[in-house]
Amino acid sequence: MAQMYKVFVNDKPIIITSSLKNEKNYPTYSFSDLNFNTILSKLKTESIEGILLTSQNLKKDWQHFLSNLKVIKAAGGLVINDERSVLFIHRNGIWDLPKGWIEKNELKKTAAIREVEEECGIRKLVILKKLITTYHIYAYNGLKLKETHWYLMHSSFKKELTPQTEEGIDKVAFIKKSDINNIYKNTYANIKLVYETYKKNL
Repeated sequence: MAQMYKVFVNDKPIIITSSLKNEKNYPTYSFSDLNFNTILSKLKTESIEGILLTSQNLKKDWQHFLSNLKVIKAAGGLVINDERSVLFIHRNGIWDLPKGWIEKNELKKTAAIREVEEECGIRKLVILKKLITTYHIYAYNGLKLKETHWYLMHSSFKKELTPQTEEGIDKVAFIKKSDINNIYKNTYANIKLVYETYKKNL
């Protein structure tokens, strides 16, 4: 089975893969033919929705790709309640899932629960399983890659949720499945990827 990494840059994916399959018809290049700056330049200056990089040695090429960036590790959760609604936060005008940086010597699962509790004012969280790891590049004192480890969680918490306003969160809500399309109109591509992964595992 072909493996791949999907890294978002302003919601446009860089797909690094050992497969030649190209479902989205993105421009395709050999990983070895492009350097890191050229890849970013193409996404920024050309009218393309993504780029596919084929790799003969995925593990080696992925490590080479990471060498261009400072990796920031984070963890978060897709939380469902007893009605199987999904917990979303509204941060800086965009719907998101709760997540945050992993502290030094902190376990990924511990960080995921802590961040969800802090950002949403929720308790009684139980991790059901690991969902996916997402990647996105952002500029802040240089280019950084946020590597976020996502966990499927459940909570039977019934009290009022409290958004962590100091983190720019102004709303926390469990969203019904029938209303997820409205969330999709104003969220990030990697959040859609997390939710789509959850749906595949239903």
